[in-house]
Amino acid sequence: MNKRYFEREYYFKKLRPFIGKDVIKVVVGLRRVGKSCFLLQIIDELKRQGINQSNIIYINKELHEFDAIENYKDLLGYIKKQKVRKGKIYLFVDEVQEIEQYERAFSSLQARGGYDIYCTGSNAGLLSGELATRLSGRYIELKLYGLSYPEFLSFHNLTNDNGTLFKYIKYGGLPYLIHLDLSDDIVYDYLRNIYDTVLLKDVVARYNIRKISFLERLVAYIADNIGCIISAKKISDFLKSQRINISPNIVLDYLSHLSSAYFIFKVPRAEVAGKKIFEVGEKYYFEDLGLRHVISGYHKPDINKILENLVFLHLKMSGYNVMVGQLHNKEIDFIASRGEEKIYVQVAYLLADNKVKEKEFGNLLLIRDNYPKMVISMDELGWKKYKGIEQIHIRKFLSKPI
Repeated sequence: MNKRYFEREYYFKKLRPFIGKDVIKVVVGLRRVGKSCFLLQIIDELKRQGINQSNIIYINKELHEFDAIENYKDLLGYIKKQKVRKGKIYLFVDEVQEIEQYERAFSSLQARGGYDIYCTGSNAGLLSGELATRLSGRYIELKLYGLSYPEFLSFHNLTNDNGTLFKYIKYGGLPYLIHLDLSDDIVYDYLRNIYDTVLLKDVVARYNIRKISFLERLVAYIADNIGCIISAKKISDFLKSQRINISPNIVLDYLSHLSSAYFIFKVPRAEVAGKKIFEVGEKYYFEDLGLRHVISGYHKPDINKILENLVFLHLKMSGYNVMVGQLHNKEIDFIASRGEEKIYVQVAYLLADNKVKEKEFGNLLLIRDNYPKMVISMDELGWKKYKGIEQIHIRKFLSKPI
């Protein structure tokens, strides 16, 4: 476990109140967002608190020495064989979904008492279903994301300027990039391997998918249509035009699998004035822009939708629940709520002319409540406020601590 890592203090603050408590700590997220290193950060904190190494059991299912732990019985047997001192045992299991019926082992250990359990996972559906069934009310879940823009600056020791911003936009926020030269050939080779692993291991193998070529076409379609309102039927019709006959139900299943692997987000639409959530038509965004570019390429003409994805990610990292707003026949890019707080957000690359300004500000002006409203763009100069609506440079918006 002697591995160098950078601390993720924002997430650690959320977890700290639960250290040592009789509740299972589940850290979830896309592969390679830093979940393993986050476990090491927790272990080091325990050692600083005086916990003896012999009372810490660490299992990483991505390491071959733990291949023999295939199911809950193997897990319990492995724990029983460990020589530990008297007192509480701190159990860490990395990529827990690779252990069949792991939740039965956790339930048994909790019933015995004396265990403080931490685990990570890369499959939302598998984790939430099994834990909710057997351990309802006895676990907390912490979602880990790739690096926020401030973290990206800190990890890479870069200055906050537009050149750095475009590196973040172009390569994404997977933490391991700090060990690589930020050049297209090197970064995209690495990201291509991550993409293949997520697709083949977390989606194809996990859900026994046979139509792999269709899955790849579906991912490419989503990558090309970031920020567009789409539906399973629309995707199915498009694929039929490409002589690929796939039903909308299969499309929905595959989209669900991709979301469960923390590869894409499904964002529903909701009425601004009311509580209605539309059942048909939603937007999809990527968990990491670098992975999106591996699929579809990084092209400057796509900058509008790329920036929209980026703003969405920052809102999610900051703890907001995010929906796409619908106001009559107008669209609000994001309605973001966090507790009693709510904000409305429009995203544009540049407010190049009055027509664009009228669209972005005009849609927000139609909203009749007093919650903050903002237009985020890359304009260096412009209005600070227009009729109470704030205009913010995207670099300033992303630089706000999450």
